Amino acid sequence: MDNIDKKILAELQNDGRLSVTDLAEKIGLSVSPCHRRVKALEESGVIKGYRAELEPTLIGLNFSTIVFVTLKEANKTTISGFEDAIVDIAEVVQAQRLFGDPDYLLYVVSQDLEAFQKLYDQKLSAIPGVQRLTSTLVMKNVVLDRLFPL
Repeated sequence: MDNIDKKILAELQNDGRLSVTDLAEKIGLSVSPCHRRVKALEESGVIKGYRAELEPTLIGLNFSTIVFVTLKEANKTTISGFEDAIVDIAEVVQAQRLFGDPDYLLYVVSQDLEAFQKLYDQKLSAIPGVQRLTSTLVMKNVVLDRLFPL
């Protein structure tokens, strides 16, 4: 990856809807080589995809929380069972396995506190192998979806 690729990535991070023509103009390259580079970045997996950013509160997701999960045992069966279960819970919009204690960090969104409580009681706490769930409310997003430094 050279500086031109990094310029392409920086521009697409800022606006993934740029046309190849506009992108080429912004980085000072002709359209054909720019298009080839974008395709190569997509095919190599550096560019994973394109999507719209949504405002959660405007689509009815007014409540967000971070849930820390500690498993009873950190063995292959428990880990894969837990990970398979949270993949199927749409309200879990981000999940990370951690070193140490706790084992996982989940970012969960829901309509309101009542909806989160129902999710917590009926889905999260019902996952086999979960020893403890600790949740904390998100007071304010200070840095969210920051662009990668290139």
